[in-house]
Amino acid sequence: MTVIAMGGGGFSMESTPWLDDLVLEEARRRNPRPRVAFLGTASGESENYLLRFYRAFGARAGSVQDISLFRRTGDLRSQILEQDVLYVGGGNTANMLAVWRLHGADAILAEAHARGVVLAGVSAGAMCWFEGGVTDSFGDLAVFEDGLGLLPGGLCPHYDEPGRRELFHAWAAKGPRTGHAADDGAALVFRPDAAPEAVATLPHAAAYRVTADASGTVTEERLPTRQLG
Repeated sequence: MTVIAMGGGGFSMESTPWLDDLVLEEARRRNPRPRVAFLGTASGESENYLLRFYRAFGARAGSVQDISLFRRTGDLRSQILEQDVLYVGGGNTANMLAVWRLHGADAILAEAHARGVVLAGVSAGAMCWFEGGVTDSFGDLAVFEDGLGLLPGGLCPHYDEPGRRELFHAWAAKGPRTGHAADDGAALVFRPDAAPEAVATLPHAAAYRVTADASGTVTEERLPTRQLG
């Protein structure tokens, strides 16, 4: 039941393979030759994005495939549940979740999570597993409240981009709620019965825990970070 939430990084944003190596390392706990599938829904299944996925994982995984909801073929439930890793790309979070729900993929992904399939993703593919966060799905940055909720609280990717920190603090104070955030080049690894682990590929990238009390006072804690590579 591992979730790897990247604030920004991996094969679509970085020249180093370190975050993707981490994904495979987690998957090999359940299968030495992991089966990895990519969901590029958030980008409209961009062909360039799919190509970069195959280049990143094709020679290193037991099998690779992309799961399409725009050109759907075969049984979606079987395609998802037979994987060891489900890697979700970045793009428009709101559109992605709407398409997933239309096809019933949201319930199947929840089942995969319960079965121990590693869920990984960047940006939209990181925030979707949580209750909400901050998105630019609607043009300008906005608070988002309609995630899958497989993990409690919220997540803010690209936390070092202007405007995201302030909106995420507002999201936390509204509850009050607890959430996590990750800069570009940083990720959070959520494992069962363990505190989230922060990792980074860039020297100044970090991840954070953001909490708010009943009065709406927000506290931001920078988490100890393990440098990859």
